[in-house]
Amino acid sequence: MYDKTDLRSALAPAAAAKPAASRLFDAEYGLFYKESPAEDDANGRTWYTRGQNFIIAYSEAKPGAVFERTGQVDEFMLLIPYADTPAELSASDQRETMPGYALAIIPPGDSRIVLPEGGTIVRIFTTRSDDLVARCANAAGYAEQHTNIPPLVDWPAPVGGFRIRVYSLDVAPQPGRFGRIWRSTNMMVNIPSAQTGPRDATKVSPHHHDDFEQCSLALEGQWAHHMRWPWSVDMNDWRDDVHAEVDSPSVTVIPAQVIHTSTWHSAGRNQLVDIFSPPRADFSKQPGWVLNADEYPAP
Repeated sequence: MYDKTDLRSALAPAAAAKPAASRLFDAEYGLFYKESPAEDDANGRTWYTRGQNFIIAYSEAKPGAVFERTGQVDEFMLLIPYADTPAELSASDQRETMPGYALAIIPPGDSRIVLPEGGTIVRIFTTRSDDLVARCANAAGYAEQHTNIPPLVDWPAPVGGFRIRVYSLDVAPQPGRFGRIWRSTNMMVNIPSAQTGPRDATKVSPHHHDDFEQCSLALEGQWAHHMRWPWSVDMNDWRDDVHAEVDSPSVTVIPAQVIHTSTWHSAGRNQLVDIFSPPRADFSKQPGWVLNADEYPAP
C-alpha cells in the first residue's frame, strides 16, 4: 500500500499475502551506536549483523586501515557514504582509486581495501562467507534456514566478467526513478536521498515481501520501523505490532511476510539504505531504476 506520490505505486499490484508461514520469525537488529563491536583493532571498530542471505559489516576505520579477503567465494559490495573517505582497491591485477561517496562491487577471489584517511565504510557480503557469519552478533537468529525464504540463487554473471566496478553516489534525482539502485549477481542496494526533518505521517508506505527480507541500514538520524506480523492458524504464534525506535548507525532486518513501513524523526538529516539479497525482480523490471542494469543482466 503506497501513497499515490510514492514511485513504488508503479510496481505491479502485490498478490494477496500468502498464508503465514508455519513458523514466524522475529526482526533482527544491530544497534551499532550502543553495542560493542566484534572487532576493535588496528583497523578500527567493526560490527557485524546478518540476515538470511546477507551480512552487514559496518566499520569506523582508522587511517591506514586495510581490509583483505582471501579466496572470497562471491561478489561483495563496499559502500562509502561520505566524501572524505577515499579508498584504494585491488583485486587480481586490477587497481582502482575510489573516491568517497561511492559504491563498489568487488569480485570473488583475493581483494584488498586500503583507507589512507580512515572513515566510515559498509561492506555487504552474502552468508556464503562462513568466517563472517561467525562474527555476527545475531548469528543465533539464523541457526536454521528461515522457511519462508528460498535458498539464495545468483543472477547472471556481469557483462565482461567479474572485476572491480565503482559507482559515484552523486546521481541526480530523475522523474519516475525511485532512489539510487545498483545490483550485483547476489544483492541489490537502494540509497534514497537523505531526508531533512520528520516524515509526513499521512504519506507512509505499509507493504510486505512474501519471500525475502528487507535490511534497513540507518546511517543518519532517528528512525522507527513499524512492523505487523500476519496471523497463522495457531493463535499461540500471534504477535503484537512492533514500533522499533532506533538511532544511527544501526541495522534492522525486517522478516519476510511482515507488513512494514519506516518513519524518520530527526530535525536534521535522515539517511537510510535498503539492502536485498538476491536482487529484487520488481525493482529490476522498472525501466531506468537500476543504474547498472546494462552491466548486470536480469535472469
